[in-house]
Amino acid sequence: MAVHKITDDFYEDSFALVALHSSLEDFSIVYTINSYLKSKFKRASEDLDLSEKVSFPIFEWKDDSTESYWTLISNKSQFQEKSTGNDLFENEPSFSKQYLLPEYREVDYILKIESDDFAFDEDVLKSLLTIPKIITAYILNTDHLKSKNNLIF
Repeated sequence: MAVHKITDDFYEDSFALVALHSSLEDFSIVYTINSYLKSKFKRASEDLDLSEKVSFPIFEWKDDSTESYWTLISNKSQFQEKSTGNDLFENEPSFSKQYLLPEYREVDYILKIESDDFAFDEDVLKSLLTIPKIITAYILNTDHLKSKNNLIF
C-alpha cells in the first residue's frame, strides 16, 4: 500500500496572524474590538486544550461580507500547580504559564484571520491600532513559526 505525505511546499497558509499587546482580560478585549471594529466575536463553545491543565479560550467570528473567519485567542494560559515538597511555602499555590506561541512570549493575544482568497488588508491593522486599550499590533510572519501546529483548531 502506498503512503502519501503532504509536504510543506504543498501546503500554503491561507491565514494571517496579528499579534496584539494589551493588558485587558480576554472578555474585555473582545468587547472593545467588537465596539471599535463592529465585529461580532463570540466565545467558542470549547476551549483549545493543549493538555489537561493548559487551555486557551477561543473567540470567533465569521465575517460573511468578506467570507473570512476570525479567531482571537490568548497567547498565555496560567494554571495552578500542586506543590510536592515539604518546604516553607507548602500551603501556598504555585502558578505556571504556558504559551500558545512560545517564541512570542511577549504577545498577549493572537488574531488569526482565515480566508480562501487571502490578501491581508492593512486597514484592519490600522483599525486595531486606533483602539486605545491595544498598546500595539503587528503582523507575525507565519513562515518562521516553530509552533505552527498549535494554531490548528
